[in-house]
Amino acid sequence: MRMLKSLLALVIGVALGIVGTVLVQQHHSDSPKFDTPFQAVLLDTGQVYYGKIDKLDSPYPVLRDVFYVQSSTDPSTKQVTNVLIRRGKEWHGPDFTVLNARHIAMVEPVGTTSKVSELISEAQQKSK
Repeated sequence: MRMLKSLLALVIGVALGIVGTVLVQQHHSDSPKFDTPFQAVLLDTGQVYYGKIDKLDSPYPVLRDVFYVQSSTDPSTKQVTNVLIRRGKEWHGPDFTVLNARHIAMVEPVGTTSKVSELISEAQQKSK
């Protein structure tokens, strides 16, 4: 009788372990995977950042190698100029940005042949 209870407890323990492992693997497989080096992150404020997103399935994803677009208008011609700026040049010199996942509207891959990807590559070459 004692042996039967021990065997039953062992079988239940193994079954729970297997179910737990499957659930953890399913949770991690639900996390989006990007096959491009950079991603575009749109926040609910309308701000867009470009970088390498990490921990997207957490409440506070981290964005590294961060860039953003700064627009300026020439007052005389009204022509708008967009410049890609690398984060880290600000006074506090951040090397990464922690985002609140509740404020992320969407994340998209940055195409490797896109203008943004080209400008990021140029900026990385200049910083070497």
